[in-house]
Amino acid sequence: MKIVHIILTSHFAGSERYAIELANAQSKFHDVSIILAPAGAEPRVDALAHRIDSDVKILILKNKFSLLQIFETRKLVKQLCPEVAHAHLSGACRALSGLKSSCLRIATLHIHYKKQQHKKLDALIAIAPWQINAIPDQLKKHTQQIDNWTEIHPATSSENTVLRKQFDIAEDALVFGALGRVVESKGFDTLIKAFELANIPNSRLVIVGQGKQWHTLRNLAHKNIIMPGFWAKPTQWYACFDIFVSSARSEPFGLVFLEAMASGLPILATASQGAKHLQHLINTELVPIDDINAISEGLLSIAAQPRVRKKYDLSKYELSEKIDEIEQFYRQQILQLHTK
Repeated sequence: MKIVHIILTSHFAGSERYAIELANAQSKFHDVSIILAPAGAEPRVDALAHRIDSDVKILILKNKFSLLQIFETRKLVKQLCPEVAHAHLSGACRALSGLKSSCLRIATLHIHYKKQQHKKLDALIAIAPWQINAIPDQLKKHTQQIDNWTEIHPATSSENTVLRKQFDIAEDALVFGALGRVVESKGFDTLIKAFELANIPNSRLVIVGQGKQWHTLRNLAHKNIIMPGFWAKPTQWYACFDIFVSSARSEPFGLVFLEAMASGLPILATASQGAKHLQHLINTELVPIDDINAISEGLLSIAAQPRVRKKYDLSKYELSEKIDEIEQFYRQQILQLHTK
């Protein structure tokens, strides 16, 4: 099968990980290309291109302006003549929406259904059931819910020791950890206030990631809160964390939940969409979104529990299983497209 993935963002995070891991895995069995914006191929640790396997053909757009990138992407897809063109996030979806081609034009809903981006596509993959409600009935017939996956391999205790020394964290300190884009939707401002209100002795809060709010929150946060910015190997931090915290106002699925579970961390989470979807695994009571007092009480409660790594059943979230589901959905939709 000839597949082209399109993702026109510049910084690596959960949606980018999904697109790249999917392309890498599919390239072992199919002819796979990926179209990137110039910024996605820059020599930065948080760029995209260097994470893509050699089996995947990388096509880098020439234009730096988003509107021109849309037209250039359409031209490239036509030249490639794929059976499947798979879009990830807004720029890619807009490019496919206006593409006149016989290929299957599909997108993953990394956030939620948006009429201007998704209505004209042939098919959609929802990452969580709650996303399906907003999809029009006709397109809903060509939508399948397929969970995210995790490929994370837990780091070693030695990496925990290295990080604690590097950031002056006591060996016996209780470390609360959060990871994600430092943007409003992640609720890190509320988490900082809740952590300071809880005032748990010999504890540290680590917020790993970068984003528009990073400087604002760094100025807001007390010095015992660590904000290292983007980290190339998040598994190192999962090894350092004792408890994973999600304070999200909105979390469509939450790859971070699966990563935290793969590392055996107990989880405290607000009642975001993703946390509700995975609550059967999280197995702790979710706390109200944006409620500083409730999050603070949650921190105190989970801090009082023994520090032990947990065993989660993640068999449903293996990459190989999800790749098979996506490929089956491709083939089903191609058949329906060609029999219209």
